[in-house]
Amino acid sequence: MTITVVGSIAFDGLETPHGVRERIPGGAAFHFAQAASFFTDVRVVGPVGDDYTDEHMALLATRGTNTDDVERVAGGKTFFWKGKYHDDLNTRDTITTELNVFETFDPKLSQESRDADVLFLANIVPGVQRAVRAQSSPKWAALDSMNLWIDIARDDLVAAIGEVDCLILNDEELQQLTEAPTTYAAAQAVFGWDASPSAIVCKQGSYGAQLFTKDGGGFTVPVFPLDRVVDPTGAGDTFAGGLVGYVAARLAADPSLTVDRDVLASALIHGTATASHNVEDFGSEKLYGLPGSAVQERIERLHELVRLTPAPVDLRA
Repeated sequence: MTITVVGSIAFDGLETPHGVRERIPGGAAFHFAQAASFFTDVRVVGPVGDDYTDEHMALLATRGTNTDDVERVAGGKTFFWKGKYHDDLNTRDTITTELNVFETFDPKLSQESRDADVLFLANIVPGVQRAVRAQSSPKWAALDSMNLWIDIARDDLVAAIGEVDCLILNDEELQQLTEAPTTYAAAQAVFGWDASPSAIVCKQGSYGAQLFTKDGGGFTVPVFPLDRVVDPTGAGDTFAGGLVGYVAARLAADPSLTVDRDVLASALIHGTATASHNVEDFGSEKLYGLPGSAVQERIERLHELVRLTPAPVDLRA
């Protein structure tokens, strides 16, 4: 089972209370692939410039990720973002955003990427997401986005959301998209559209993640308990990689599988466990040589944390 991910490949400049990195590999597609490749084969589609070396490409290809559809733009520079995190690590200031080759990104998918069983549309222009979706025929597709596209391309984003099986947004974005007062109300508003996904995953940062399904199902997973968080950059994309990677692995084992509430609940746990490793170092530096067994240990621990069979008591009238 293969996943095609379409999105940004970048360099990040990072400053957190734990240190500084001037220029390390990042971007949504990069972080996603680092996580999803624990579970299945991944094909990456995205642009880079001349400054993206063979060494950087080798990091992108960790655990066998296919980079044949990474477009090297001659004379171009790779997308660069620089940010500084506050002491709480929940807020940050963007210092520099240089779109470079990403500004004119026009995805060119090989037949192999078009034929992938699972598609993940990372945070890119909604019109581009729709164009990629139109030339693909996956068994299951998911989409991520951000507040910028809600502000300036909402109609295209709503249309793109209606063309996938699963929407992944953070809580503020989901409420902004629908102008609903709560995440639950926001999810129900999306499900009420003429065309909508069958599932919505709401990322809640340091509080975990929440699943809503169109048939009324739901699930909440907490964050993995950690003593120390070094850098949250890419945590959301790593979470998505683990989640979508798990779904792809399940579909590989059973092609007739219905991706329902139970499958996605486990997918949230797998995404959370994978992302917990990502935040313990800068960028994806911890994931490069991380054994799958280390991810599995945290998956099992999270399953223990959410398993609860309460003893009943009689409530007063």
